[in-house]
Amino acid sequence: MEKVKEKLNNLRAEADTNLERAEVAEERIKKLEQESLVREQEVQTLQHKLGLAETDNENLEGRLTDLKGFRDEDDAHRTNAEGLQRKIALLEDELDNAEKNLKDVTEKLRQVDVKAEHFERQVQRVEQERDGWEKKYEDSQEKLAAMKRELDEVIAQMNSL
Repeated sequence: MEKVKEKLNNLRAEADTNLERAEVAEERIKKLEQESLVREQEVQTLQHKLGLAETDNENLEGRLTDLKGFRDEDDAHRTNAEGLQRKIALLEDELDNAEKNLKDVTEKLRQVDVKAEHFERQVQRVEQERDGWEKKYEDSQEKLAAMKRELDEVIAQMNSL
């Protein structure tokens, strides 16, 4: 009987130990379950944050694409503007050359006008001289005709004598 009591005491001690172990295990399970819930909530929070971050990333990538497009457009506009600047510079040079040519032509035209006026005055002077010489010629012709008549009269008078 002693052995039975001892065995019974051993079984009770073992049961108490197992009960303690079971309580510790249950406590540990509760703690682990609590930690698991906390981890699951953290995972859900992190997944939500990851989703938000991915959305932000997609938005930023879209914006980056837009900005690259704007940059490309800006580069194209800048290139176009540089081309237009070169054209403007060339046109300004052409304008300067045209203005210089106009100034030269205007000066030459003024000189031609001055020469034309000078030649017109010379022509007028020569015409006046010609008119003067024609008048002298006509006067001389009249005098010659008068002298011929006089000579003819003198000859006629001499012949009649």
